[in-house]
Amino acid sequence: MFLGSSCIYPRLAPQPMSEGAFLTGELEPTNEPYAVAKIAGIKLCQSYNRQYGTNYISVMPTNLYGPGDNYDLENSHVVPAMIRKFHEAKEKSVQAVRLWGTGSPRREFLYVDDMADACLFLMKRHNGSQIVNIGTGTDVTIRELAETIREIAGYGGDVVWDSSMPDGMPRKLLDVSLLRGMGWKHRVELKEGIRKTYEAFLRDGYHSHKNSPPSESDV
Repeated sequence: MFLGSSCIYPRLAPQPMSEGAFLTGELEPTNEPYAVAKIAGIKLCQSYNRQYGTNYISVMPTNLYGPGDNYDLENSHVVPAMIRKFHEAKEKSVQAVRLWGTGSPRREFLYVDDMADACLFLMKRHNGSQIVNIGTGTDVTIRELAETIREIAGYGGDVVWDSSMPDGMPRKLLDVSLLRGMGWKHRVELKEGIRKTYEAFLRDGYHSHKNSPPSESDV
């Protein structure tokens, strides 16, 4: 199994993004190198299947989150970064938390346990070179995500949006009808997943991965 990314789809792909949108338009400039690397991996798997009769499958997960994430504010993704920011703001009684962008972009999030379950499901039931999206089929604005995390973290201060920072793609929602048609659906909804993630953050603390690349939807 090769793990791709929703970043492989064009910046202005029709929403939700189906597997058929692959290589139909220009990529989002802020994560183009990452997307090109993933596209190369997909093509490698498909080429090996065609030339050597192998059975490599490629899956495209949406944004993932959950316990054990990277909470470093320099290079973490949007959910863990917000969790740490709101938690530390609460602990230090900070009056406002500053977040990147306008809060208007829409993003889809999948709990890590659901991702693992989907991968096992597909390795048992899917064959061939057809790429498969893995996601929930629902999305929220970054502003709505922030409000959910602020509530769960118990932070009572203000949120200030820095519109001078980039928003990235206006929307990234996967069409998961192919996977649903095979019989798989996620189990953990966003609010429950964030609550579990925050509980793990409180229990285990946070760790940093200084070499991890930031995503275009970072805080």
